[in-house]
Amino acid sequence: MNSFDQQLANRLGFSGLIPFVFLSLACWIVHPDWLGYFIKGQLFYGIAILSFLGGLHWGVALMSHNRPPGEIRMALIWGVIPSVFAWCSMIHIGIGFLVQIVGFVVAYQVDKRLYLRYGLPAWFLVLRFRLTFVVVMALALTFIAANVRV
Repeated sequence: MNSFDQQLANRLGFSGLIPFVFLSLACWIVHPDWLGYFIKGQLFYGIAILSFLGGLHWGVALMSHNRPPGEIRMALIWGVIPSVFAWCSMIHIGIGFLVQIVGFVVAYQVDKRLYLRYGLPAWFLVLRFRLTFVVVMALALTFIAANVRV
């Protein structure tokens, strides 16, 4: 991947943080009557993005014709686990944010190991760390606002 593609990946990755940051900030400044909408919006956006992180592994697995079958199976299996975490976060809004925070941290930890096996560039893991950090902070701040401002 050339430097232009890396820059584009960084820009797109960070633009995906806009809803996380906006919704988190909104939870602290909107009128309490509107708070529930922003809390749900944050939870639903987290569900979408956490599910997306698993999908990356399916893409890599399907493109890895020269990988051992065990690695491909592991990538496919892991690819659905973030979606399960995301689904579990809908069970109860009170713990949904905690489930997502754990899901994003676990996804990053697994990705850290698997991306090396996939041969992905080192900058991509740095990007994943930065994105995960901001997402976890935004989710935590939304969770706090949901409990403090209600």
